[in-house]
Amino acid sequence: MYPVDTIKTRMQMKQGDAFRLSGLYKGCAGSLMGQVPYGVLTFGSYEIYKQALLNKFPNTKPALIYALSAILGDVTGSGWLCPSEVMKQQLQAGIYPSMNEAIKGIWSKSGIGGFYQGFTGGLARDVPFRVAQLTTFEVTKSLYLKAKKGRTGDDTSALSAVEAAVCGAAAGSFSAAITNPLDRIKTLMMTDTTNAYGGSVVACASKILKDEGLGGLFAGVAPRVGYIAPSVCIFFVTYEFVQQKMQKKE
Repeated sequence: MYPVDTIKTRMQMKQGDAFRLSGLYKGCAGSLMGQVPYGVLTFGSYEIYKQALLNKFPNTKPALIYALSAILGDVTGSGWLCPSEVMKQQLQAGIYPSMNEAIKGIWSKSGIGGFYQGFTGGLARDVPFRVAQLTTFEVTKSLYLKAKKGRTGDDTSALSAVEAAVCGAAAGSFSAAITNPLDRIKTLMMTDTTNAYGGSVVACASKILKDEGLGGLFAGVAPRVGYIAPSVCIFFVTYEFVQQKMQKKE
């Protein structure tokens, strides 16, 4: 699905030929180096936070616990993710020809701070996205299992692979679509080498609205949903499977 992400980045940057075949996999290796540990940190800590908060606040609405746990989990992982995201997006945008050149160029221009360009934009996107994604999945799962119990009498608390896929696809599509404005802001902040967008979330959003109107915030929404929904779907199938296996061992 990585080429779809590259197309989305080009569309958000208003590049002329977003669908050109050259460079579709630029930055893929660096992205994997960032995304895999980020996923482990984010979702591993999410489960820890969720269980601790559910035990500490048993009378609090579960949806609130899921949301807070998602925020804490994403903040935990974001420090690792940002440098790889900056390099990935500048490679996708064609600012640098290779990962080595990106590392050298960013370092020589801005030092360590250059690898955290757009960090606030990343947090502004990732925290709402993770809250929407995990909360939507947990709520959808809960509602589905209640409906299933009422219909069949089945009292299981586990989802089958197909059921997890459906709930995951719904969560992924919804969370990807509603956070697209924040994703575009993050993309422009991370690829802004001339400070044209002001260096802050508010300044970037204001410039987009001034230059392009409200529709500008939704540039690239179709490819964003198109690559995130299947990814989230696969993730939650695996997530449920691993969780069920661990619970059986306990």
